[in-house]
Amino acid sequence: MHLSIIIPCYNEEENIPLILEKFQKAIKGEDMEVVLVDNGSTDGTPGLLVKLLPAYPFARAVRVPVNQGYGYGILQGLQQAKGTFIGWTHADMQTDPADVVKAYHLLHSNNWNRKLYIKGNRKGRGLIDQFFTMGMGIFETLYLKKRLYDVNAQPNIFSRAFFNKWKNPPYDFALDLYALYMARLWKLKVIRFSVSFPPRIHGTSHWNTGVAAKWKFIKRTVSFSKKMKKAGIR
Repeated sequence: MHLSIIIPCYNEEENIPLILEKFQKAIKGEDMEVVLVDNGSTDGTPGLLVKLLPAYPFARAVRVPVNQGYGYGILQGLQQAKGTFIGWTHADMQTDPADVVKAYHLLHSNNWNRKLYIKGNRKGRGLIDQFFTMGMGIFETLYLKKRLYDVNAQPNIFSRAFFNKWKNPPYDFALDLYALYMARLWKLKVIRFSVSFPPRIHGTSHWNTGVAAKWKFIKRTVSFSKKMKKAGIR
C-alpha cells in the first residue's frame, strides 16, 4: 500500500456519504486506502459506516469509543494505517478528497522520496480567517525559528518512517503544528500546493465558532508552542 489517508470523523454523519462518493470519483487506480476514524461520535456515524463501507473497497473504519481530541483520533488511525506513506485530511468537505490524490501524484513524481512532507496551502478564505492564519504563522515562525504558515491546511502526508520518530504528539488541534514543526526540524522537503477551502456543506465547525473560539485556540496553540520549545523537542 503506497498511501493511507486518515479522516477523523466526529459527528459527521451527513458528510460521510459525500466523502466516500468524492473519493470514489477521485481515485483512479491509485494504490491507496481511506481510513475513516469514528472519533467517539454520538450521532449515527458508527451505524452509517457499517452500512456504507462494504460498497467502497478502498475504505475502512477505525473506532475510537470515547473522543479524546482531534489529534488523538488521527493518531489512532495513523497507527493502524497500512501505507508506506500516511497522513490525514478533514471530514467537513471543506477539504476536497481530490487534493489527496493530487498529493499522491506529487509523491509519485518525486519517486516516493521518504524525505518529503506534502501539505496543502488554502485559497479562497475570508479576510478574517486569512488575517488570523497569517498572524499565527508569523508568531510560530519567529517563536520556533522554523518557517511555519497556514499550519492547519490539509492534507498532511509523509512517510511512516518520519511518523515513527514522533515522541508524545499532542491529542488536540496542535497536532497539525507539531507535524509541520517536526518536518522542518528533521529537514524534510516540504512541498505546498494550492487547495480550495469552501464553506462547509453540512454541520458546523467543532472549534471555529467565533472570536471567543479563535482566542481559545490561540491560547492553546501558544501554550503548546512554549511547551515544545521548553522541552527542546527533537
